[in-house]
Amino acid sequence: MDSHWIMLGMLFGFAIAHSGGAALRPWGESKIGARLYRVGFALVSLPLAVILVVYFFNHRYDGLRLWNLQGVGGMKETVWILSALSFFLLYPATFNLLEIAAIEKPQVHLYETGIIRVCRHPQMVGQVIWCIAHTLWLGTSFTLLTSLGLIAHHLFAVWHGDRRLTKRYGDAFLKVKERTSVIPFLAIIDGRQSFQWREFIKPAYVGVSGFIALLWWAHPWLMQVTNKIYW
Repeated sequence: MDSHWIMLGMLFGFAIAHSGGAALRPWGESKIGARLYRVGFALVSLPLAVILVVYFFNHRYDGLRLWNLQGVGGMKETVWILSALSFFLLYPATFNLLEIAAIEKPQVHLYETGIIRVCRHPQMVGQVIWCIAHTLWLGTSFTLLTSLGLIAHHLFAVWHGDRRLTKRYGDAFLKVKERTSVIPFLAIIDGRQSFQWREFIKPAYVGVSGFIALLWWAHPWLMQVTNKIYW
């Protein structure tokens, strides 16, 4: 059970680094500039994320086996479909890929088009879907604990993100908040938004689709590589 506590500690450390870095962004950018701060943020967040992923891969079957649905017909396909859907929600930031890489000046954007019409916090929803899919497939106490930790962090990020945007944009964000919803499709169902399918015809979605296909192809290889890292 030591791996459970280690994962909790690693998730807590990542949450502090990631959310703390986001909170310090205005101060950091005023000191060293937007591009340099983005690079520093990435140099802290990305290695921690890679460590988390590798540790999860290597310990995913630790602890108690709470259920085993891997032999159930259609379960593997369901997990892959849910995982693919989660990536489309997890990576809406690819729309501003040049800003992520600090090639263009990173900015905070306030908008309510595309995926934001469907859900104001798509990354949180994507993470929940990913966690549900992998917890169903693996069925271990380690995976369940990891999923609960990831979901808790993203729920905190919903509150934290709204708080930062309110502080930065004031009434402008509050109006966006009124016209959007955290629960997917709720703002569309109750008439606050209308679904515009043309907004989803973007190269970014082609890139995400390619990434999903690459991940599907490379998944067995990733398992083999991470198994050679002993921790």
